[in-house]
Amino acid sequence: MVTGSRLPVSVVTDPELGGRWTSLTAGDREWLWHRDEPRRAHVYPGDVFADAGGLEECAPTVRGLPDHGDAWSRRWRRDGEVDLVECPDFRLTRRIRDDAGTAVADYTLTAEPGYRFVWAAHALLDLSPSARIGIEGPTVTRLYPDEGDRWVTGAWPTVDGIPLDRLGPDDGSAVGAVVLTSQVSVHDGPDSLHLSVEADGQPHSVALWRNLRGFPEDAPYRSIGVEPMLGRVFDRATGDDGDTAVVPATGEVTWRLTITATRRA
Repeated sequence: MVTGSRLPVSVVTDPELGGRWTSLTAGDREWLWHRDEPRRAHVYPGDVFADAGGLEECAPTVRGLPDHGDAWSRRWRRDGEVDLVECPDFRLTRRIRDDAGTAVADYTLTAEPGYRFVWAAHALLDLSPSARIGIEGPTVTRLYPDEGDRWVTGAWPTVDGIPLDRLGPDDGSAVGAVVLTSQVSVHDGPDSLHLSVEADGQPHSVALWRNLRGFPEDAPYRSIGVEPMLGRVFDRATGDDGDTAVVPATGEVTWRLTITATRRA
């Protein structure tokens, strides 16, 4: 539920660098977390993911190959109000607009009928340890306890003893989760960010990345991902029927990401 005074949301993207969202502001707050990663400016298709923060467009997978998908590492081009990227197996277009202070992003993926894919708005957020994740529950949640692709199924918000709705201080852990819902809110102090995904006839979910300085093993840092998705798995290759989006006979899949922000008095 959206409560509090609405704040206008503003978005800045970089089509030449993977279509990455470099800024997501509401009022005087920047919601996107950033990290100094020199490799990000020089990536090529097929490279290992270079985590610079922001919001990355991950398609046709998140984990698996290519790492974090094929779209984030390619140059996009702008055609009027639309950004688009051509990948070997698909074409992805995105139009972001301001609808009375709400950020609305409309997507179309074009590919051969039957093509299976996962998409994630891989948003890494700048949050305090006291922030909490708001999802109406209980709802089915798949917890990925490590880097692998096997999950433990539970009910939001606590799975396998882990309170996924709470962040807390750094404890050296890192887990991923996929929550079978279309809406999520992030509450941090008086500010809240609300994200939702709509996709007729396609599976959708919200992925969480709760890295409290547990990853990577050699040089861990803190990062929190809240990621509306098409699909219900991180790696499209591990998905069963219904776990990935599938291109219909029309050759197109369309979906919408909506972002609003509020602040309590």
